[in-house]
Amino acid sequence: MVQITVHKIVNAPIADVWASWDDYANIADFHPGLSSSQLLADSQETGPGALRQCNFTDGKTYLKEKITGYETERRMELEIIDTNAPITNARAIFNFDLVTRDKTHMAMTMIFTPKMGLLGKLILPLMKMQFSKGLTALLDSNASYVEQKVKLKSAA
Repeated sequence: MVQITVHKIVNAPIADVWASWDDYANIADFHPGLSSSQLLADSQETGPGALRQCNFTDGKTYLKEKITGYETERRMELEIIDTNAPITNARAIFNFDLVTRDKTHMAMTMIFTPKMGLLGKLILPLMKMQFSKGLTALLDSNASYVEQKVKLKSAA
């Protein structure tokens, strides 16, 4: 099993950062690798048990995810329940910590097992590097998205 953690300080209150992730159906609004995201049929909007599908910009790769852990403005844990990506036993953990009234520390941990047996183990260093870059880009994009919304809200 592989574990990768990335961190980001977001120049926004924790409630605003949390709200962007808690808008579960709409992660594609800021995720640079997604073309679309939506709740799965009969899913609740958020909270434990909520289900969504994320479709990547390559037009082929998808993830179906389920919220398995949920502490408002503190932690969200997702399990990937179906994917055609080369991973299995995958989950993502998002932790939110107050730095100051207008700064939030975000940590995202991805835990997975590569598919493809021996080949997966051989390409694991490349996979780890790619995942780390992708997760960093995701947190950077989320920070820009939230910070822009906060600026617009304060200008109104």
